[in-house]
Amino acid sequence: MSGGASALLLTLVDLRELRLPDPLIAALALGAGIPLAVLAPGRIAAALLAAGLVGAAYLMIALLPGRGLGLGLGDVKLGAVLALVLGLAGGWPAVVAGLLLAHLIGAGVAVVALATRRRVFPFGPALLLGALAGVVTTA
Repeated sequence: MSGGASALLLTLVDLRELRLPDPLIAALALGAGIPLAVLAPGRIAAALLAAGLVGAAYLMIALLPGRGLGLGLGDVKLGAVLALVLGLAGGWPAVVAGLLLAHLIGAGVAVVALATRRRVFPFGPALLLGALAGVVTTA
């Protein structure tokens, strides 16, 4: 499955079910990560470092008392995969831009959710949209 198809399915599932299935996250990692690694072998080390740092940071947030500010383990895995893909696609500028934009989008969604008294909202679509914007803005 291509990276784009995996991202679309992840978005739809997270919007509907509030979960990010591991097989779809793995398909995104393989469908986007392998071709990018072949095209940019010089960025593999930095991309792996970015994935490890983002994964560790998100995991610490997810494990905080009180449900980790709403960050689930699917978000942790998706964040790490997207950091890997962004690192391969555009290096550190793409990683920083993609994650910053994802959090800005997520903050906007959170404001709307709070205004409409929703307590839970999916973060996966914001992560995916932020990653896409990160690649586009740093290309």
